[in-house]
Amino acid sequence: MFDLDFPTLISRIFILIIAFSVHEFSHAKVADMFGDNTPRANGRLTLNPLRHLDPFGSIMLLVAGFGWARPVPVNPYALGRAAPSAMMWVSLAGPMSNFLLAIFGAVVLRAGILPATLGGAESLLPTPQGFMLEFVWINLALMLFNLIPLAPLDGEKIAAYFAPPSIARVLETISPYGPVILLALVFIGPRFGLNFFGIIIGEPLRNLFYLLVGGF
Repeated sequence: MFDLDFPTLISRIFILIIAFSVHEFSHAKVADMFGDNTPRANGRLTLNPLRHLDPFGSIMLLVAGFGWARPVPVNPYALGRAAPSAMMWVSLAGPMSNFLLAIFGAVVLRAGILPATLGGAESLLPTPQGFMLEFVWINLALMLFNLIPLAPLDGEKIAAYFAPPSIARVLETISPYGPVILLALVFIGPRFGLNFFGIIIGEPLRNLFYLLVGGF
């Protein structure tokens, strides 16, 4: 965080609030549509960021480039006969909401409606174009990060639904250790020259970003 200039820091804070809130609301909304009122009962069927943000996960996004919000509670048994596919759709809703936000940001950029002379380092506020570029980048990064098939990320349940039974059993077996594995990959991997997330999502992230924003 201390390496960021102030306008970039302000951009990331606002983007974090929007991206995480929409992401978690999307999980809650799809679960509610499938008949599970658990998110509604826990006050998560809202865009109010105070209901969704996790303090430590938010700080991690600022300082490490990745982070998380408070998971939306879902009761698989309340999803009825559609439970296997419903859990997949509930899980997919979050990353896809970030992808749609990134597309929205790219459309705004390409439309050329943002003033280029406002903000910047001297005013301590981001330029509109700079903010929107960061908006697209972070939402794409959140989408790809959450699609990694490792619990507690959304990709674990998505992969378990589509994977062969043998792979699904492996995912279920390692699921309790997912958070520890993730933290090890983030904090220990780089000490041994292994940039796991750069390898997994770096190239797709750059390609998607260029595809959406082009010359920007």
